[in-house]
Amino acid sequence: MSKRVLLVSTASALVLATLITAVVKAEGQAPGTAAPSGASSASGLRTPWGEPDLQGLWTSEPELGVPFERPRELGERQTLTDAEFAARQAQAAKQLATDAAEFDVDTAETANAGAVGSATSPPPHWLERGQPSRRTSLVIDPPDGRIPAATAEARARQQRAVRGSFGDGPYNSHQDFTLYDRCITRGVPGAIFPAVYNANTRVTQGPGYVAISYEMIHETRVVPIDDRPPLPEGLRQYGGDARGRWEGDTLVIRTANFNGRALYRGAGNKLVLTERLRRVDAQTLRYEVTVEDPTTWARPWTAALNMKPQSDQMYEYACHEGNNSMRNMLSAARAAEKK
Repeated sequence: MSKRVLLVSTASALVLATLITAVVKAEGQAPGTAAPSGASSASGLRTPWGEPDLQGLWTSEPELGVPFERPRELGERQTLTDAEFAARQAQAAKQLATDAAEFDVDTAETANAGAVGSATSPPPHWLERGQPSRRTSLVIDPPDGRIPAATAEARARQQRAVRGSFGDGPYNSHQDFTLYDRCITRGVPGAIFPAVYNANTRVTQGPGYVAISYEMIHETRVVPIDDRPPLPEGLRQYGGDARGRWEGDTLVIRTANFNGRALYRGAGNKLVLTERLRRVDAQTLRYEVTVEDPTTWARPWTAALNMKPQSDQMYEYACHEGNNSMRNMLSAARAAEKK
């Protein structure tokens, strides 16, 4: 591990340790930014200083089987019919059987045929598939469950975007790979949405702060909950500049000042996110994010997750600057050129 990565990891650990210490010592504290002391959260859980308690290790993995955008034929229906849900359950069972089949370690092709990966694919049984759900899409607004049309500026921007290992090259340097490929960031809010695995998120609270740690790429956001002013317009960051506040039992986080290098679904540096986290009950953390960028989409849109407790601990996601894969991909490109 490089010194730079070690320092970043150490800094994140110190921030989390400070927050945890604050939680233990804060009995009786009630910062002015806390939720009203008379409010009662849906779960009945509150911190010692009176805020709704959102803390814990949560997973979005159960929502992995829900399409991000709703199929057009379902219109504005937010849930499946009994027959449609039965079909989704049958497809999930079929996928599990495929994942459990023998596979070729060189091609990731399974013995029962029909499931073909690549030489870099993980073993199929490593993948997380989610659980059958009646939800028709993660996008809940617009009512049709689909992301609004992209602007001409956004389409041009996407044509210029680096696609990295998701594209066909060229691969002449590390800069031809995405920040996700390079294990620098998965971006906000992308890191909280489930992918093929590592769909866990830890929430830690202290008086005046909330820390949100994502398992994949091991990122931690520290969100202040006070009246401090936002960063100046010219000061921009990979994960933007976040400020939190309580609206009753809901934590609302507004994030702006993105640097445009960790693009979310093609957004530019005018992206503004409004995230909402609320305990529906002791077993459900509701997460909603409203995405706004007039240079990218015709109107704002909102997606939502119902996250569940993860009983296991969150292990280190040991990936930094692409590990050996960056060297391997670049050397493979040079070998292909010679061939």
